[in-house]
Amino acid sequence: MGAQRANENSASTGSIEDLDGFGMAVVREEGRWTCSPLTDGARTDLRTAEKELLELRSSGAVFGLLDVDEEFFVIVRPAPTGTRLLLSDATAAIDYDIAADVLDALNVPVPDIDPDDLDDIEPWEEGDLAVLSDLGLPDAVLGVILAETDLYPDEQLSMIAQRCGFESELSAALDKLPR
Repeated sequence: MGAQRANENSASTGSIEDLDGFGMAVVREEGRWTCSPLTDGARTDLRTAEKELLELRSSGAVFGLLDVDEEFFVIVRPAPTGTRLLLSDATAAIDYDIAADVLDALNVPVPDIDPDDLDDIEPWEEGDLAVLSDLGLPDAVLGVILAETDLYPDEQLSMIAQRCGFESELSAALDKLPR
């Protein structure tokens, strides 16, 4: 991604407070979008993110957007058939536990890459590119957004929000977060 990987701030070696980024629950119910923050724990623990999203109990679409340490993002969408996941950068699993958890949930091995070589490796996504296709974001368009590796995760998530129609709600919720 556009940001440099920060090993000393990774979820594997640092604390939640050391991580930049955000976790946001997104709900579409009766044609209206709402965005609300998830706890800090949702950015570092996949099960926590799933639990918080399931507790929203909406009859409409519910998913989470996790910007982890301004390095990568995860889309988490609980469903009756199992949680649908998308990880924007599979190489993040080398430094971040939540990325490794996503790969584990997808039955994808953590890439065998020397951490010293990460800056020379092009990131690639893993997971369900159609995770938001029913909400106006075709998998091909999401693939194009993910291919924009010079963008930071929050910029990519803003593009996703714009395509789905909740950009102003996301922006307003982010403006309320402590920085």
